[in-house]
Amino acid sequence: MSAREATLAAIRQNRPAGDHPLPVVPRFTPLVGDDLVEEFGERLKRMGGRVSGGPDPLAGVRERLDAATVIASAVPEVAGNRDLSAVQRPQEVDDVDVAVVRAVFGVAETGSVLFTEGELVVNAVAYLAQHLIVLLDPADILPNIQAAYLRPEFGRSAYAVLHTGPSATADIEGVLIHGAQGVRSLTVVLLPRQA
Repeated sequence: MSAREATLAAIRQNRPAGDHPLPVVPRFTPLVGDDLVEEFGERLKRMGGRVSGGPDPLAGVRERLDAATVIASAVPEVAGNRDLSAVQRPQEVDDVDVAVVRAVFGVAETGSVLFTEGELVVNAVAYLAQHLIVLLDPADILPNIQAAYLRPEFGRSAYAVLHTGPSATADIEGVLIHGAQGVRSLTVVLLPRQA
């Protein structure tokens, strides 16, 4: 038995008897306007991300894709040359130039996108790739975090993470650097899901 399994077994064994429902998540008034796509894009830009849309949504990322040597794609809309389903260890994606994944949904209030292990295939690809391209159906943009937490993906997924923009850090003098500890850029492509 691994240390993780032993810890979880001890927690289960010592859990107090009875039903312990999760607290009710309050429904706060969203702090965004009615145009969730515009609100999402504005907040994502504030966090250092970019939005690509319009009649040819992928036009804004073609140059990045054309310049990439290693593309790990978890979506049918963009071809990749690294098969994520064949990856056995997370370290195997440390040379990925561009990762392309689809978000479960976006959150207008924060400019965040949600991934689960189903969308990422290899969880580490969202952190080890140099650039992250995220496909997001505009119909899947929710107003706020409270609405996001009510979605079933959090309860039925072994892994769920909200991303907001590329990695960023700032020193004491306020010099902001993107990509210091993770992806250098995050571009959200507004593209409806295929039927």
